[in-house]
Amino acid sequence: MTSLWLDRGQSFSTDTFETDMFEAGSSYDTVVAGAGLTGLVTALLLARSGQRVLVLEARFPGAVTTGNTTAKVSLLQGTVLAALARQYAQKQVGAYVEANREGQSWLLRYLDDHHVPYQRRDAYTYATTAQGTERLLEELGAATTTGLDVEYVRDARLPFPIQGALLLTNQAQINPMDVVQALLGDVRARGGCVVGGTRLRNVSGSGPLTVHTDQGTVTANNVVLATGIPVLDRGLYFTKLKPLRSYAAALALPAGVTAPPGMYLSAEEPTHSLREYEADGRKYLLVGGHGHQVGRTGSEKSHLSGLLDWATEHFPGAVTTHTWSAQDYQATNLMPFFGKLPRGRGHIFFGTGYNKWGMTNAVAAALGISADILGGSLRWANTIHHRVTSPGGAMTAVAVNAGVAARLAADWGKLAVGKSVSGRPVVEPVIEPVETGVPTGPPPGGPVPADGDATVYRDGARPAAVSTVDGTTCRLSAVCTHLGGIVHWNDSELTWDCPLHGSRFSPDGKLLEGPSTHDLPRLEQG
Repeated sequence: MTSLWLDRGQSFSTDTFETDMFEAGSSYDTVVAGAGLTGLVTALLLARSGQRVLVLEARFPGAVTTGNTTAKVSLLQGTVLAALARQYAQKQVGAYVEANREGQSWLLRYLDDHHVPYQRRDAYTYATTAQGTERLLEELGAATTTGLDVEYVRDARLPFPIQGALLLTNQAQINPMDVVQALLGDVRARGGCVVGGTRLRNVSGSGPLTVHTDQGTVTANNVVLATGIPVLDRGLYFTKLKPLRSYAAALALPAGVTAPPGMYLSAEEPTHSLREYEADGRKYLLVGGHGHQVGRTGSEKSHLSGLLDWATEHFPGAVTTHTWSAQDYQATNLMPFFGKLPRGRGHIFFGTGYNKWGMTNAVAAALGISADILGGSLRWANTIHHRVTSPGGAMTAVAVNAGVAARLAADWGKLAVGKSVSGRPVVEPVIEPVETGVPTGPPPGGPVPADGDATVYRDGARPAAVSTVDGTTCRLSAVCTHLGGIVHWNDSELTWDCPLHGSRFSPDGKLLEGPSTHDLPRLEQG
C-alpha cells in the first residue's frame, strides 16, 4: 500500500533520500525529531532565526502521516467545532479556529512565495441522514459563533442524494510531498541538517540536553518531538491520546466522468472523504475514511474494502490505482497538544493530537513551538495551553485507558503467561486463540503461516508473533516494546500493530511509528 503522493516520481523513499551526514558528538541549538509537516516547519522557523538546527527522521521526510494524508487545508473540519463546543467555552473554541486560521494562512503564503502549486476549493461537510443533518446544524452554530463564514446549502454538487451540507468557500488542497520537498530544501538552504534513517531513542541531561539516537549522541539546547505522538513518556501523553487508523484510495475516473468540484467530508459514520487530483493529464478521485482504533479490529482489509465498495458504487467505472492508510492521534479532550513537554525543564517541546486535521494544526503547532523557543508569545496558543479539561474529556480519558487496561489483561490472559514473571515454571495450558484462526499452541518447530498471513501464539513462556510475507517467515516477540501490549496482525498493510497506544512494526520487527522507540526482538526457535 503506497499513497499517490509517495508514488509520484518526484518523491523519495528510505532508499533514495539523500540524507545529510550524522555527526556524532556535534552540538546544535535545536534538534527536531520527525520530518513531517510539524518538524520541517518548526525547523525552518528556527533556522530563519539563525539557529543551528538538526532534523532527525527515522525513515525519510514525509514517510508517516504527512505523506499519507488526503491533504485538505481547510477551516471547515467535519463537525469538530461542535464537538469542541460541548467541552469548552467559546474562548477556547475561538482559539482553536484562530490557530488553524494562522496555520492555513502561513502555509498558503509559503506556497505562494515558493511557487509550490495548490488549488483553491470550496469545502463541504454533508449529511445523508436526519441525524447527520442535526450534526450539521450544531456545527453551523459553533462555526458561526467563532466568526467562520459557513453557510448551510441544499446542494453540494455530489452525484448522490444528500439532505444538506455546510459550505466554506475558498479553502485549499495540496500535494503534501510538494510541500515537504520545498520545506526540506529551504531548511537546508538556511544551514539546517536533515538526517534520514536515524531514530531518536531518548533525551537525557539538561543544559545542554544529550540526544540519544541509533547512530550515536549529539547535544542540543532544545529538542522538539514532532513524531506524531511523543516518543518520550514524560507527561504520559499516550494516556491522553487515541491512535486512529483510516484508509484512502486514488481512483482513475473513466472518460466522461468528473470528480465533484470541492472537498467533502460526511457528517455520519463511517466517514467518507472526497477530493480530486490531477497529475500528468490524468484525473483522480481521492476517497478516504472507514477508520478504527489501531489494532482493534478483526480485519483491516474489511475497512478498506468497505471504502472501495462505497467509491465504486457512487462512481461506476472508476479504477483503483492506489490504496493507503494513515495514523492520526485524537486527544481525549479533542484539543491538540503542543508546547513544552512536562519534566523537560522548559527545553523539550512537542506537538500531537491533530485529529486528522494536520495540514493546519501541524503548522499552528510549529508556530507555537518556535515562538516558545525564541521567546515569543501567541495569544491563541496561550489560550489553548491554559485550557481546563472538561468533565466530558476526563470521562473519555478514563474510558480510553480502561479500554487499554482491559485489552492488555485480556490478551495476556489468552496467552496464559501471567505466572512467568515470578520465575516459577510455566505450566503449558490449553490456551484460547488471540485472534480468529490463531492456534492454541505451536506445532513442532513453530507455525509457518501461509504467505500474507500471521499468527500469535505462546512458545513456552514467550508470546510469539510469526508471519510470512513474500515467502519470508519471521518470528518475533509478540510483546510491544512500549508498554507490553500483545501485537495484532494488520491484514491490510501486513504489519504488527499494538492495540494499546498504536506502535506499529514491519513483519521483520522494524519500528514504523508510534510511541515505542525500539524494534520487536527476533526470537530464536526454542
